[in-house]
Amino acid sequence: MTGHRARTLLAAGAVVLVVLTGCGGTKSPPSAATGTMASLPPGEVVNLALSDIERFWTATYPTISGGKAFQPIQGGYHPYTQSSPPPACGGEEGVYQPNAFYCPIGDFIAWDAEKLIPQLQSNFGQLLVALVMAHEYGHAVQHRQGVTDQPTVVLEQQADCYAGAWLADAMAGHSGSFKGITPAQIDDALAGMLLLRDQPGTSATNEGAHGNAFDRIRALQDGVQNGAVKCSGYNATNLPITEVPFTRERDAATGGNLPYDEAVDTILKDVEAYWAKAYPQLTGQPWKPLTVQPFDPSSAPACPAPDAIAGGAAFYCPDGDFIAYDDQKLRALYEQFGDNAVGLILGDLYARAVQHRRGQSTEGSSGQLAVDCLNGSWTYDLLHRGTQTDATTLSPGDLDEAVGALLALGRATGGSGASGFDRIAAYRNGVLNGLSACK
Repeated sequence: MTGHRARTLLAAGAVVLVVLTGCGGTKSPPSAATGTMASLPPGEVVNLALSDIERFWTATYPTISGGKAFQPIQGGYHPYTQSSPPPACGGEEGVYQPNAFYCPIGDFIAWDAEKLIPQLQSNFGQLLVALVMAHEYGHAVQHRQGVTDQPTVVLEQQADCYAGAWLADAMAGHSGSFKGITPAQIDDALAGMLLLRDQPGTSATNEGAHGNAFDRIRALQDGVQNGAVKCSGYNATNLPITEVPFTRERDAATGGNLPYDEAVDTILKDVEAYWAKAYPQLTGQPWKPLTVQPFDPSSAPACPAPDAIAGGAAFYCPDGDFIAYDDQKLRALYEQFGDNAVGLILGDLYARAVQHRRGQSTEGSSGQLAVDCLNGSWTYDLLHRGTQTDATTLSPGDLDEAVGALLALGRATGGSGASGFDRIAAYRNGVLNGLSACK
């Protein structure tokens, strides 16, 4: 975020673990298993996923091709390791990388069976492995459609969208292998997608750009919610790409994060100013400045019925009409994700105050999603302020920081309430469409 005195609120650096593109056999695809999957070796999960994704496209491809039948991948599926690298793709020699890719020349999919896929499954579950394969199969679908004239970032997010369309089909109970998909499994997969993003500061116009996590998760959710026909219409003119490059060398060198105390001060002043103008638009009533109280874990301010988040580490107090946060825990969130994770938390608290003041609930799934949309509307305002030097605005990586914090705090467990998947969608609605989307 750039702001007064040219301050910047930006993403912490991310490690890009995989680039889901590429070029690749002779191995036949495995048959789909029936029933729910137990803990299977990663290679078996890949085989089951590819077989099920082929089933999906056999049924779905005619809906996006004018009735033309689908031709499954002809070149096979190829696991590889450092000692047994992937096949050559056209004139490009096969070299080991922790990657997964589709080769249009050989019409095959290859993946790293030594590091990438085992690590993704171990850390984020079998569903993420299946989504990686669905993404690669999405590139095979593009090849069959002859879609080659779009920027890389469009092709990558279209493949993400196609993966989401497969996920929706599996969630609907049509998969023989991936049954009973839970919100927790989906949220775990989304957490993995945070690592499958471009390095913050990457330009969407770069040849190898795939998108930030905010955009890639948006594309996946678009496929889940709207299906393959919507995905097939993606092009450079209709995708809401938010990925932008750094514009200043010092931001690129530091990752752009403000010192913690300065970040908190900048955010609080900005979100307060936003609601001073937005609340009257929402309610027709003036905004009363909100008191903010940082506290030590041993001395939280008294509140008879706090509207709390983050396990009680931050809350809005309806009786006293103030917000409060555990300074140590907020600082830890800053260290983990970056300074706009602080923005996500403080923005959430302000949104709760808005809901209480206008007599609306923050409880249950619908209440939480309303809060997330209102929080996103502040971010929408940040995105549309231009580049004037006295304005606080978003910078590369900020949206990914917010998504990371939201997912860490809102991932589904066994309980009730909104899942991380749904919360990201509600937040994104506010980010992309503004306050009017939250009314």
